[in-house]
Amino acid sequence: MTPDPTAPAVTLQASVPVASAERVRPNMRLLSLLALGHLVIDTNQGALPAILPFLKASLALSYTATGVIVLVANVTSSLIQPLFGYFADRTARRWLLPLSVFLSSLGLAFTGLAPSYAVVLALVVITGFGVAAYHPEGYRTATAVAGDRKATGVSVFSTGGNIGIALGPPLITALLTGPFGMAGSLGMLIPGVLAAALLTGALPMLSVPLPAQAKTAAAGGPRTMVGAMSLLIMVIAVRSWTQLGFTTYVPFYYLEVLHGDPRLVGTLLAIFLGAGVVGTLVAGPVADRVGVRRYVVSVFLLATPIAISFFFVSGPLAFVVLGGLGFVLVSTFTVSVVLGQAYMPRNPGMASGLIVGFAIGAGGLGVTMLGWVADHFGLTRALWVSALMPLLGFALAMFLPEPPRSR
Repeated sequence: MTPDPTAPAVTLQASVPVASAERVRPNMRLLSLLALGHLVIDTNQGALPAILPFLKASLALSYTATGVIVLVANVTSSLIQPLFGYFADRTARRWLLPLSVFLSSLGLAFTGLAPSYAVVLALVVITGFGVAAYHPEGYRTATAVAGDRKATGVSVFSTGGNIGIALGPPLITALLTGPFGMAGSLGMLIPGVLAAALLTGALPMLSVPLPAQAKTAAAGGPRTMVGAMSLLIMVIAVRSWTQLGFTTYVPFYYLEVLHGDPRLVGTLLAIFLGAGVVGTLVAGPVADRVGVRRYVVSVFLLATPIAISFFFVSGPLAFVVLGGLGFVLVSTFTVSVVLGQAYMPRNPGMASGLIVGFAIGAGGLGVTMLGWVADHFGLTRALWVSALMPLLGFALAMFLPEPPRSR
């Protein structure tokens, strides 16, 4: 083979055989186990918005106070994730995986029995710490064993979480609190204890050292793109305004503005978040083919027209539109993690914590502001703000650079 005289071409051609030599099959057993824990963790996260209307009624809370519950949940479950990611990049703490699953279930299970607003916030903090401890190590390990096609592999792990978020609302409203009252939330302990037991039994397998090529990739390669990562965090925070705004206040809109059936609140959220599960599975292969940056930019362009159309439909069509919005918005989740890890190739755990935790948690600040808007100007205007936020996300995403070694 005749070498190309230009340096960039030499580097590119040299990288191809190296990538082929280091390509490994995804460890589906480990990915499935991590996805199971992810499912239970995010089932607890997804269940919280569904019981907010009932907590609001039983404790006589304002919309602002309800928004503060979401804020506390996001601060504890998301904003501190970079700290856990920092430690995950230095040494494995696999014992946190079963412990975090149990803590998240414990906190949510007793929320329905909370006698006061302060106790609700304390239980939300317990759940949040469990969520925060699980994600960075889980994403770091999933990425390391995902093989050559990172977006596709990590989408398997992410799908577990997205299924959990979609299952949370109908599980707690239709199967638990619906038939048994608020005390039915105790049923959330069952999947938490079972998943924690399985993860505990599998700790020897989880403690096996990661493949050498995964460690090399994490230690070597280009340095952190600080500016790009900062911009990506802003982009994901903006996206979270829309997603969290809809998941938090659409149930109130459905009950108070559309006068819908309270028994369908969980179904409404399940459609929105369940469509995101499908979107996550589709996003991985598509992003691997067209590029993660291009996918993120394109999705933001689609989100606002779909979100706005929700206000002009009714009946079953409203469920369809909400599903379309969930498909588009949630599909960026996995791709954003992969893009963040490409911007921080030496610190994949920290990158996961910043994207999954800090960026999404920062969006929780927006939910609190939306609660203030709802209290003073009405639910509809608050949701309109959420619907228009992806336009800002699109404008910011246009300035995202291509990551190193992008395809």
